Amino acid sequence: MNHPKGKLIAVGGAEDKGTDLESGHIQRNNLNFFELGILRRVVEEAGGVNARIEVITTASTIPYEVGENYMDAFGRIGCTNIGVMHIRNRQDTSNPDFLRRIQECNAVMFSGGNQLRLSATDGGTEFLHIMKRRYLEENFLIAGTSAGAMAMSNTMIYEGNAARAHLKGEVKITTGLGFVSTLIIDSHFEKRGRFVRLTQAVAANPGCIGVGLGEDTGMLITEGNKMEAIGSGLVIIIDGHEILHSNIADIPDGNPISVENLKVHFCEKGNGYLIRERRFLPEAREGALVKKQVDVE
Repeated sequence: MNHPKGKLIAVGGAEDKGTDLESGHIQRNNLNFFELGILRRVVEEAGGVNARIEVITTASTIPYEVGENYMDAFGRIGCTNIGVMHIRNRQDTSNPDFLRRIQECNAVMFSGGNQLRLSATDGGTEFLHIMKRRYLEENFLIAGTSAGAMAMSNTMIYEGNAARAHLKGEVKITTGLGFVSTLIIDSHFEKRGRFVRLTQAVAANPGCIGVGLGEDTGMLITEGNKMEAIGSGLVIIIDGHEILHSNIADIPDGNPISVENLKVHFCEKGNGYLIRERRFLPEAREGALVKKQVDVE
């Protein structure tokens, strides 16, 4: 079986981009971003500070501000070979300059915003085809935060009020960008109370694994299978493969769902999960356990 040669990094949103403490304006999400290193990890996996990274702002309603923020954030960690693609409609995806740049870069970073904008703009285009081919065949990194993370999977949540997510039909699902087929990714997971929202999505698609990403937290996915939690918060895995009872197919819209025997895993930084084997990993990064043992000794 051929596995993707590229990597995915899905980030739960509100990733700390290194607020300037000297200005007295502190908006840090949790701990020190530069030590926890989500963007540092993006740069590392892309090939280092000289890697060419293209930021795609399609999902955002304030693309120019978002683009500048990312240029500044990457610059703070010494990565200056950054481009920004303001792709606003399907016509933009056929822009020869954008097609050339997506062929030549080492990595892309999808910003947050509205994931439906991403799927509706990029779906079925040559621009998306190039990214998929490069992800499958090359050491190519695709990263995304918030909406950019949620759109990575084939099955994508695009709407769903957390307060009503226990009612059938309140969670809206469509087709995402399809870089990974067996996940459903949700973002801002703890802060916005989206556990039940992701549960309904998994109950309706029990062949998928639900991945709930906390803010300033992400999952690195390699070979389309091995996940590693990065960042300062929590990743929750919801596995519906062994569901015994579910009423979701039989009740009318607006009625409460009922589900038995979901499996749930909590992952902190360094933990991981194997998608195909559906197995939790206490230490996902190679060498991490050895290093921890040496540190203890």
